[in-house]
Amino acid sequence: MTQQPLRLGTRRSRLAMAQSGQVADAVSQVTGRPVELVEITTYGDVSREALAQIGGTGVFVTALRDALLRGEVDFAVHSLKDLPTSQPEELTLAAVPEREDPRDVIVARDALKLTDLPRRARIGTGSPRRMAQLNAYARGHGLDIETVAIRGNVDTRIRFVRDGELDAVVLAAAGLRRIGRIDEVTDFLSVDTVLPAPGQGALAIECTADNADLIAALGELDDPFTRVAVTAERSLLAALEAGCSAPVGALADLLADGQIVKEMRLRGVVGTTDGTRMVQLSTTGPVPETHDQALALGRELAAEMLAQGAAGLMGERAQ
Repeated sequence: MTQQPLRLGTRRSRLAMAQSGQVADAVSQVTGRPVELVEITTYGDVSREALAQIGGTGVFVTALRDALLRGEVDFAVHSLKDLPTSQPEELTLAAVPEREDPRDVIVARDALKLTDLPRRARIGTGSPRRMAQLNAYARGHGLDIETVAIRGNVDTRIRFVRDGELDAVVLAAAGLRRIGRIDEVTDFLSVDTVLPAPGQGALAIECTADNADLIAALGELDDPFTRVAVTAERSLLAALEAGCSAPVGALADLLADGQIVKEMRLRGVVGTTDGTRMVQLSTTGPVPETHDQALALGRELAAEMLAQGAAGLMGERAQ
């Protein structure tokens, strides 16, 4: 007897379909059941407005969550950095698989690196976070760049460079790797130069909170180190009361001695988009063993950042 396929809700973009297809294969392996992709269009996919203007937080997620709650799909896959920090009671984050490379990358004309770009180089990005840190880096290293706000999928953004409209664009390494275009990267940006978005490179697998069997099955794909890392990052974001389109970067590193993970280092940054003012701090401590400990780590660092004026920097961006 053929088993009923599990229905996986996904956005329709090439990247979303690629990463959802990878999750579908993994879920099929652990459950022994076929998985079919159900394509869902979100508001963030059809709007051409800047993310900060249409709300940023949740614009790629709400339609998928609505489909879950209506029973149209059994589970959904999100880019974790797109998830609002508040979790609906009716839904649960069943798995956070092992994270891909969290770094940002440059795709530039003539295979140039960031530091080799010509004077007055135009760099495209839709992220205030990237703008803030790139402009701060440029100021500190004598680079003459202009950050340009853009929207569009990976193909559209890279085409801006190919057509000569921009000298470079900034993208996430994880996305390019998942769609097989990592060889187009001309420069990998160190996290010391640009801290990624909280949760960048990680996926979130979500289902309804009352489906215990599916939660247990999807839990086989969970990576505990990735989960505590992104929990700390997202806790920092929530404590700053900032959405996913705010100029906030965060990354939790697991520090190892040989094969043994010893500590976690959480770094956070907030800045004005012109790069003139930044608050960047870090904290290091034992690897959180519980969800609550990871939450506490993020909140503690956020409190230190707020004490140094982080809220004012985000407020300046919004004025």
